[in-house]
Amino acid sequence: MPSIIRVVAPLLVVVDMQRVFADRASPWAVPAFDAIVPGVERLVGAFEDRTVYTRFVPPADPPAGSWADYYALYPFFLEAEAAPLVELVPTFALRARATLDVATFTKHGERLEALAGPDRTIVLCGVTTECCVLATALDAADAGMHVRVVEDACTGVTPELHEGALVVLAGYEGHVALTTVDEELAAS
Repeated sequence: MPSIIRVVAPLLVVVDMQRVFADRASPWAVPAFDAIVPGVERLVGAFEDRTVYTRFVPPADPPAGSWADYYALYPFFLEAEAAPLVELVPTFALRARATLDVATFTKHGERLEALAGPDRTIVLCGVTTECCVLATALDAADAGMHVRVVEDACTGVTPELHEGALVVLAGYEGHVALTTVDEELAAS
């Protein structure tokens, strides 16, 4: 009987492509959000069912510690009126099969590792490079996962913060690889 070879593909993690970051009136608006949407869409088309979308959500319990300080700066996100801002932008809400809701910057954890499967490889894109993408990449790398960050499918609050985060990530050679949309599409 021939042996069965199981090929496992990397998991695309679309980080926080939510209305709260897309809406120009939001305190957390990311000016270049719309600029990365086409690249993220191309990746989603290539990865198809190997895609998970993350959402940064308010904590279930009142925030404590440094999170209490954070939400003292941004109380709007804890208000009921902000609930629609948590939703993915329509482009991705219509495609989302798997969504991972997390109340922390990092999206890494048991659920993400389970979704990644035995290959333990994730490909990150989304917002913001200097916050949730960076936190997820470093936590996953520390846990021994293979991490690729698609630099032209991520953006920061400012171009300088995006570039600074990429410099930090480049320092994790062997743990984190920086790639582009075209490189990921060629590999898939």
